[in-house]
Amino acid sequence: IKSASQELPVGQVMTAFGLGGAIVFAIVATTRGEVFLTRQALGRTMAIRTFFEIGGRLFYTLAIALTPLSSVTAILQATPIVVVAGAALFFCENVGWRRWSAIGAGLAGVLIILRPGAEAFNALSILAVLGMLGFAGRDLATRAAPPSLGTAALGVYGFLAIVIAGVGLSLWEDQLWRMPTPETGCAILAAIGFGVLGYASLTRAMRSGEVSAVTPFRYVRLIFGIALGMAVFGERPDLATYAGSAIVVLSGLYILARGRKVG
Repeated sequence: IKSASQELPVGQVMTAFGLGGAIVFAIVATTRGEVFLTRQALGRTMAIRTFFEIGGRLFYTLAIALTPLSSVTAILQATPIVVVAGAALFFCENVGWRRWSAIGAGLAGVLIILRPGAEAFNALSILAVLGMLGFAGRDLATRAAPPSLGTAALGVYGFLAIVIAGVGLSLWEDQLWRMPTPETGCAILAAIGFGVLGYASLTRAMRSGEVSAVTPFRYVRLIFGIALGMAVFGERPDLATYAGSAIVVLSGLYILARGRKVG
């Protein structure tokens, strides 16, 4: 997505990504006999999920396009921490004071990455924070989604939400859409493929497993995010980014370990 957005308007990239993913999930849902045009899909839970999906995708994609990939990826690692906190507040999952302390430490790690008030502070990094909060809300709403809606059906609505966000951003950008080069087209297709696979896997895990146990496994994306940022885009994360990322990851791993022990 970051590579494609360097040539094409961000709204166009989002719309193409969302449309491609929605088509793939619609084909899968039809093949499996899943019905996604149901009354449950128009209920309150799905409306909340769509709201957070649109916000998360919009702000996260803007953050990817406008700020270093390594920083965005590092901030996104706070999503599992926020999800665990939300699971305790909204689903009454057992989260003791030790895990609450780890949640606080993880959020402090995010502040270290952001460095508000410092000379190196980039106000656009707030976009990544807003995207992270949107994804956390989406994951929690996924937990409460109607059981009658399968993973593929949820994927259809999730990626249609991305289309809505992309079209809205395109209207705000006021830039003409352009025909992508073969390289950019391949980048978008790759994003669709990896996005569909990751979305399906995460949705299924969030619905079938305990939220506080599933989410910390997502930290592996930090390794790929920093590596891609350095190898492809020439980024060089500073010490604060590494330190904040380490605090966030260690907090998440402690939450995972403590959750298993309590369980």
